Amino acid sequence: FETETHGGRAEYRLHAVTVAAGILLLLYYRATRVPAAGEGRAAWLGMLAAELWYAAYWVVTQSVRWSPVRRRPFIDRLAARHGERLPCVDIFVCTADPYSEPPSLVVSTILSLMAYNYPPEKLSVYLSDDDGSILTFYGMWEASLFAKHWLPFCKRYNIEPRSPAAYFSESDGHQELCTPKEWSLIKDMFDKMTE
Repeated sequence: FETETHGGRAEYRLHAVTVAAGILLLLYYRATRVPAAGEGRAAWLGMLAAELWYAAYWVVTQSVRWSPVRRRPFIDRLAARHGERLPCVDIFVCTADPYSEPPSLVVSTILSLMAYNYPPEKLSVYLSDDDGSILTFYGMWEASLFAKHWLPFCKRYNIEPRSPAAYFSESDGHQELCTPKEWSLIKDMFDKMTE
């Protein structure tokens, strides 16, 4: 993988310094205003414990926030390096309402997951339809027929993005990966499935 550093660290460090100053002022206030015994001392101790806990938590979490990094894996090298040792992956997709989550969106999500560059015997995709909609069921039925053409197309030409909706909405620069006849055939099949 490759490690990238994020920008905007100066702004966060300024924010962190102001929060640290606030915590120190709060702890100074607690230390200089200790109530006499019996005059709300239990509440004061409770507040002091909570503020100390927050201060300790804040200090510990600064280690990942002070210099944030992002690790980007080289996906093309993953299979070559790990080969048969890749773990099995279960992906769970949940949908509930075919009107707020259109079946075409669910279908594109499922198809993009199935087209991952991952050994198919180690990848399982599950769909949970909490509404039990016949519309979603029919959409998945159509998707299963389209997947017989879409998945080999993705693997043959190393298609990115793997979602058919995203791939066909970005029409520029994709036609030269394959023959125009094959591209338009897959596009027509996708349009028919979505319809």
